[in-house]
Amino acid sequence: MIALSSQLVVAVADRVPTFDINRSCKLDAAATTGLVLDQSMKSCVDDENKARQQLTSQWSSFPAAGKANCIPQESIGGTPSYVSLLTCLQMGTWSR
Repeated sequence: MIALSSQLVVAVADRVPTFDINRSCKLDAAATTGLVLDQSMKSCVDDENKARQQLTSQWSSFPAAGKANCIPQESIGGTPSYVSLLTCLQMGTWSR
């Protein structure tokens, strides 16, 4: 059973996960005060797309252990974010 779990983590970590950034950004924008919703939403989507592009180009350079740690964190409730995933992976790399 442990081997199966390990294989699943590796399979998930082989590529950048897919997040619904429109949903995430809508929820984040709704929680933001003082900004026009359209501005906040556009800014969020732009940031998420840039982070996803960066993740895609650097994915193979991140250690499997970092991916196995960071991907589940983004999947736990709340709103998954490429910006947050990228930050988690970078912090894991810097701490090594």
